[in-house]
Amino acid sequence: MTEPFAPPGPPVTAVPEPAGPVDGPPPARFAYDVHTWKEIAHLLANLPVSLVGFTYTVTMLFTGAGLTVTVIGLPLLAAGLMGARLLGRLERARARKLLGVRVEEPSPLPWRGSGGFWPQLWLALKDPVGWRTVLYELMRLPWGIVTFVVTLTGLFVLWPVLPFIVRALANADRAMVRGLLSPSDELERRIAELESDRGVVVDTAAADLRRIERDLHDGAQARLVNLAMGLGLAKEKLLEDPDAAASMVEEAHGEVKLALQELRDLARGIHPAVLTDRGLDAALSSVASRCTVPVTVTVDLDERPAAAIEGIAYFTVSELLQNVSKHSGARSASVEAWRSEGRLFLQVRDDGRGGASLDGGTGMRGLADRLDAVDGLFVVDSPVGGPTTVTAELPWRDRSGRLAPDARTAKRASARGPR
Repeated sequence: MTEPFAPPGPPVTAVPEPAGPVDGPPPARFAYDVHTWKEIAHLLANLPVSLVGFTYTVTMLFTGAGLTVTVIGLPLLAAGLMGARLLGRLERARARKLLGVRVEEPSPLPWRGSGGFWPQLWLALKDPVGWRTVLYELMRLPWGIVTFVVTLTGLFVLWPVLPFIVRALANADRAMVRGLLSPSDELERRIAELESDRGVVVDTAAADLRRIERDLHDGAQARLVNLAMGLGLAKEKLLEDPDAAASMVEEAHGEVKLALQELRDLARGIHPAVLTDRGLDAALSSVASRCTVPVTVTVDLDERPAAAIEGIAYFTVSELLQNVSKHSGARSASVEAWRSEGRLFLQVRDDGRGGASLDGGTGMRGLADRLDAVDGLFVVDSPVGGPTTVTAELPWRDRSGRLAPDARTAKRASARGPR
């Protein structure tokens, strides 16, 4: 038995499923759903919650301000702001549960690195999170009265359109939570970066001091001690054995030359004289001349940057050229330095075997940390087989220390490529 013929109808298009969860509740409808009931519960709870928060905030402010003439006033105010932080955390949790607002928790105060009692007290008193929560709690009492009265009245009088009224009031609540209780993402990120960079700078300075102390102790200091002993022996033999004394003075003269060379090398490692006297162009040419492979140096700078930026640029190129000499197996290399958009760019290329990385154990990670500590950037492009291109980017500061006007923004997400 054959089935009856059915004429072809219009093609049926499948409705695509949503790609992911929708942020926020669905549109308001006349029929009450679970999101509407959650918003109603939040709005009705606004009055008792805001009464508690307003009472706490007013009591804390008046008590702390009134007792500032005594020794306990400021500590009480600081403790009250810490309590306001706790109230803000509870409000964020309530908004997450009932309004679906995803607000990140602010970073805790950095007590460990703030010092003693008075620095910690000042840190708590100037806490922006605590003061924003105080402002939030002061605004909430009149708003809580309005939302409680409107929502409770709407349940009995305006229930057909109550979902739309509730949605409008809940959106105002969401805006308050996001505006006053959410941390500033950019500020929080920047604070975390600066705290990390400060630690890197301190560790780097301590490591440099230990290196200088070790080089002085093991090198020039040891040679100067031997020199003093040799001259003392030569002085004793001067009358009874002039030839032996002359030979010892000759050896001491050689020791003096070696000690002077080691001191020059050490001074070059701290801050080379050519960099101070003639600038980055001559200093990079000098360090390139000591590389074991031919290096082409191109510096396109119309003025000199600040001494600190100039020094970091010099030691970055110096370390990279040492890696070229020791690890790359290259036949040639090039160094470029130029200024663009308020940034100082350095680029070192070689035609070696490649394979360099920040975790390769060749000092790359230390260079990246040093540049990051001054808002710089360090990018390594080194495929296996070569060539290797390392780009470093530093903020441009002039000799007076002022940051270039177009470099006041945060550092770029990636370094600029070849010009």
